[in-house]
Amino acid sequence: MKRRTFLTSSLALTGTAFSLGTSSPLVAGPLTPGGGEKPEEHITAYVVDSKPEMTYEAWIRRNNVSLTSYRAFKHQKYPYFFPVAGPVSGLSLTTETSLPWPHHRSVFFGCDKVNGGNYWQGTLRDGQIVSQGVSLGEVTETSCRIKDRCLWGKPLKPLSAGESPEPDIIEDTRLFELKLLEGTVNYVIDADITMKALVDVKVERTNHGLYGVRVSPELAPDGGGNLVNSNGKRGQKETEGKPANWMAYYGRRSGLKEEIVEGIAVMIHPRHPDTEAFPTFKNCPWFTRDYGNCSPMPMNFMSDPLTLPKGESIRLKYRIVAFAGTPENARLDALWEDFAST
Repeated sequence: MKRRTFLTSSLALTGTAFSLGTSSPLVAGPLTPGGGEKPEEHITAYVVDSKPEMTYEAWIRRNNVSLTSYRAFKHQKYPYFFPVAGPVSGLSLTTETSLPWPHHRSVFFGCDKVNGGNYWQGTLRDGQIVSQGVSLGEVTETSCRIKDRCLWGKPLKPLSAGESPEPDIIEDTRLFELKLLEGTVNYVIDADITMKALVDVKVERTNHGLYGVRVSPELAPDGGGNLVNSNGKRGQKETEGKPANWMAYYGRRSGLKEEIVEGIAVMIHPRHPDTEAFPTFKNCPWFTRDYGNCSPMPMNFMSDPLTLPKGESIRLKYRIVAFAGTPENARLDALWEDFAST
């Protein structure tokens, strides 16, 4: 089955033409595998181990066309996903770097002001989240799991004569699962992250934290796109600092002859984490920006530092939804309910 035929058939299952205020149809452009590769009508995945001293890079493909890559090399500030392919256009819904604030990396996890270190922006010397090696879990025709373990520390901080390296402060274990959604071209990436304190950890108030997404410019309000949350609030002015089940950017893709509307949503699990032990996360507010960055992140709105004593853990769960059309077309509320039941 050719990609055009596959996408047309899949879109027909949704019963929806994805356009904004026009009668232009949603059309998938032709695309064939490169390098003489045979098309695969399902999920395929592989891990790249380029050098012994490097960590890995995992690729996930659908019909032999790239959906996403999890990048976790040792020279990075932190691991991240890029691209996150639009389900119809194939164009990434996210940007690997963009102005303003070019330190954002597509879909990423980090935090500033953790024991005085910066694991969100700045140089590697300020703080770095280093993968200890990526592996694949179960891979089926419709899903794929990626596993990783990371250490938070300052391995590249210059040392004075006689000074010892600072110990790593956090170990996190990550399980990501990409799943194709039945009856549609859309897909999700679920994240299950457990952070264990290797020393007493204190996070000061900051607007740089946790599961961040930086979208392609045309999906953000400043680029002509849209920002909306699960409560129907729109734009940075209405969504910043407000609790919500999900946040979504969507809009018409640029540079294409056909009109294609796509978007990306971020969801937070209702038990994220146990709010009795960590009340900071109850009714978690969001950091949002009209230029295209958002994250469910309470640290900018808390009055006291977040503390995690040595040996204790905190578990965080998120869902990314890559969708065609609008949030209504994608049934984001139903997808959040599904996620919340896990």
